[in-house]
Amino acid sequence: MKKAVQSLSFVLLLVLLTAQVSTTAQSSLTQQGNKPAEMLNNANQQMIQQMIQQMDPKEKIGQLVMPSTHDNEQNMPNEDTEELIKEYKAGSVIIYGNRDASTTAAYNNQLQEWASDTRMNVPLFSTADLEYGVNQHVTDATAFPRQMGIAATRDLEAAKEMASVTAKEMKATGFNWNYSPLADVNTNPNNPVIGVRSFGENTELVSDMTVAQVEGYQENGVLSTPKHFPGHGDTSEDSHYDLPSVGYDLQTLKEVHLPPFQAAIDAGAASIMTSHVIIEAIDPELPATLSEDVLTGLLREDMGFNGIIVTDAMSMQAIKDNWGAGEAAVMTIQAGADIVMATGTLEEQKETFETLLAAYESGELSQKRVDESLQRILSTKVIYGLFNDRYVDPQEATDIVNTESHKELAQSMAQDSMTLVKNDDTLPFDPESNESTFVVGPEIYNQSHYMEDIAGAVQEKTNGEVETYVTSENPSESEIDEVVQRAEHADRIIVSTFSASELADGQSQLVNALEEIETPAVSISLGLPYDIKEYPDVDAHIATYAIERWGSAVPVSWEAAVDVIYGANPGGKLPVTIEGHYEFGHGEDYEAEAEPPESADDIKAHVDRLEDEGAFESDIASHALKRHLTAVSHYEQQEAAEKVIKHMQGFKSLLDYQQDNDLISLDAYNLLQSQADALIAKWEASTFYSDREMARISST
Repeated sequence: MKKAVQSLSFVLLLVLLTAQVSTTAQSSLTQQGNKPAEMLNNANQQMIQQMIQQMDPKEKIGQLVMPSTHDNEQNMPNEDTEELIKEYKAGSVIIYGNRDASTTAAYNNQLQEWASDTRMNVPLFSTADLEYGVNQHVTDATAFPRQMGIAATRDLEAAKEMASVTAKEMKATGFNWNYSPLADVNTNPNNPVIGVRSFGENTELVSDMTVAQVEGYQENGVLSTPKHFPGHGDTSEDSHYDLPSVGYDLQTLKEVHLPPFQAAIDAGAASIMTSHVIIEAIDPELPATLSEDVLTGLLREDMGFNGIIVTDAMSMQAIKDNWGAGEAAVMTIQAGADIVMATGTLEEQKETFETLLAAYESGELSQKRVDESLQRILSTKVIYGLFNDRYVDPQEATDIVNTESHKELAQSMAQDSMTLVKNDDTLPFDPESNESTFVVGPEIYNQSHYMEDIAGAVQEKTNGEVETYVTSENPSESEIDEVVQRAEHADRIIVSTFSASELADGQSQLVNALEEIETPAVSISLGLPYDIKEYPDVDAHIATYAIERWGSAVPVSWEAAVDVIYGANPGGKLPVTIEGHYEFGHGEDYEAEAEPPESADDIKAHVDRLEDEGAFESDIASHALKRHLTAVSHYEQQEAAEKVIKHMQGFKSLLDYQQDNDLISLDAYNLLQSQADALIAKWEASTFYSDREMARISST
């Protein structure tokens, strides 16, 4: 009888809680800088405190653990997952695998139903890595360009809209928490795990894009999680397999890697994910995930983050091989984390729950420390409406993820992301031509379908014959010879390369060999954009940012590359520097070359446009150029040709100074130099004809 009374009291508590949060918490999702508890009224805060007080130790610890789910042959959660939710009281889950929208919705409904069968009836956080859209795990949902591609568009509105669309598709399929965006500043070109998953190397661009996506997700009712704090962008090891350590100084950490996270915190990010990386400037002994100096000292106290700290997957070798599931779980909660992502085997997941429970019951984990995390977790579940409606309609999910406008947005962003890095009068190819095309590229993680898909897209664009050849990931000399022999019979060549860190020697040798046969060739980098530095003499090159280190496919990006090859105008600008070759912000297009200027005012209009596009390091640089051009305009009005020429030569010297001191982008420098040369030539011609006319008059 006593147990029945307790259960009834919990139900009444939840009913009251649900009734009151609908009018207060949901309106608070876009508020910035608040603690989760501060976004609730007093009555809701008191009820959450009552829930915490009525939880037994096992129920408390359960809310702090996020196991990955286990599936049956029907691709639905199995009895092991049911046990983790019902018996171990898991408060969150992370879902892997691929299903269609209807099955995913049913999958999440089943998980929430099991959670509703527990004594406390607390809804689950249902989470996933959906970095490039729900398609990452839902087969019929929308796939968007990867983050580096999104950054290449320089379009913050599109970045936010992509996150908004992804949030809508997530909610339709039953997800409420996304581990995105990456706020890592990818300063190491050979980074083996971040790469095209990052927005790029520029701290300001990464910060702006991160904020846009945090807002897009959270304004549409999905938790956003910038990761991997305090930055995984300068590592040379992959924490899935090793324990990376970065040795840069504290100033570099604060000026380069932390600002995107601070911007996300200021924008109200609900959660931040830790990295399994040793940040020597803060804690030279422990990775961030296990370091109190990093999680509590830096993230909580110095940066003012009050949301949920969730660990990266604790089954990654960086943690697993050095500490083990149970010990590491206790260490990360002690360090300040709120939720442990338990992604190992079922035995390791149970070890995580059981070791945490034992530590709590022994006092090794204090009640105060555990209750702080419970406060954040439960408050956030209330704020995001999880108590209101935890189930979704599978049929509606199918309709929403297939919305045509979502696909159109992805296609538009993909074209805008395509970066035409080089074009020696080779592109675009004529789609009406009957010329033959040879499409070649490597297997990627032992799969040939990438090249076959690209060849199929090419065939749809051209009237000519298309031949395809798929090499090994690191082509041998004999393979290269075979490719060259075949390519010699083609009229045009499209060659793809892929690198997740350093480009395989055989791939670069293949492109260089094809370049020698005098057939027009365009290369496509499918992974990192740095590949062209290994084959700089290729006729044309497009960076697509399409495939990351695991080989996950984003066809919308390579399809956009084929569109660009056949005439669609590319819109992308490099989000990284290709050292020794192309600078950050470089990107060509098919627009006609700028018309020769009629006057200095025409050049000033170019400076204004370039200023709006961010081509100058500061306003001082652009204003100096415009002041110079104003003086030139004055002499133009007086028709003082010699002074116009002299001051335009001074203008060119000023451009040289700005280029030497990194105050102007290379593209802007080249454009303004050519415009200056054209204006000087115009006035020199005028002087020549004037002098010749004077000589003629004198001789008569």
